[in-house]
Amino acid sequence: MGVVTSIEDIVGSLESGMTIGIGGWGSRRKPMALVRAIYRSALTDLTIVSYGGPDVGLLCAAGKVRRVVAPFVTLDSIALEPHFRAARQRGAVEFTEYDEGMFMFGLLAAAHRLPFLPTRAGLGSDVMRVNPGLRTVRSPYDDGEELVAVPALTMDVALVHMDVADTRGNGRYLGPDPYMDDLFAKAAGRCFVSCDRMVEPGELGGPPQTLLVSRMHVTGVVETPGGGHFTDCHSNHGGQGRDEMFQLHYAASAADPEAWAVFADRFLSGDEAAYQESVQQWREEGR
Repeated sequence: MGVVTSIEDIVGSLESGMTIGIGGWGSRRKPMALVRAIYRSALTDLTIVSYGGPDVGLLCAAGKVRRVVAPFVTLDSIALEPHFRAARQRGAVEFTEYDEGMFMFGLLAAAHRLPFLPTRAGLGSDVMRVNPGLRTVRSPYDDGEELVAVPALTMDVALVHMDVADTRGNGRYLGPDPYMDDLFAKAAGRCFVSCDRMVEPGELGGPPQTLLVSRMHVTGVVETPGGGHFTDCHSNHGGQGRDEMFQLHYAASAADPEAWAVFADRFLSGDEAAYQESVQQWREEGR
């Protein structure tokens, strides 16, 4: 059963060398308050499993990452996450690449505690070349079809962000897409949920299919208003989705070491409350 906790306690329970799954998709509904706390922490040598976005990039910028396991690392409206690109170009992080479908099957396998799942996804593509650790299996039935055996994407911990959660850890999304956050929660040894708004049990409301994360898979839940900023969350940026102007500021700063030092000092040197206050001041200054 999930319990109410804090950002500091969640990050304090993590250890260097862990494999951490991060929910969301690209630059959409990422648990950025938790990512920013990891950025500020002493954690290092992490393996990050993610449909990657600024979560991966920010942790690469901080030197926290040893390996990224992902089908992509993007900011959506900006094709390639700049910090991840720079880390790869200088050989600072290892990269295990899947396509999107294979990645989903890896999460499914881990969620069901299976060593792998077979799929046609990836056959005939270069992913089999760039990821030489992949194996194929042959169907034991009359068809004898050769399939990719996608290994389970097992994780020590998963971090996901919900629009609303209750104090027991049940989580509801309000946007158009659940992404794969429920699979991350089921596939990891522990799962922590951040949410923009926390309610009492029985107050989540909404249609049942929006109740994405079950308390059965949640170790802790924390209320973090604006905790998905700057990614596309229903509750972020005055209900307008992704803060595109701030994302552009992030990406432009990432392109220049001096500009990034200024950005990091202004937005990332304090706690989450300081981050939210700095973003508000930046908006009031007219960017």
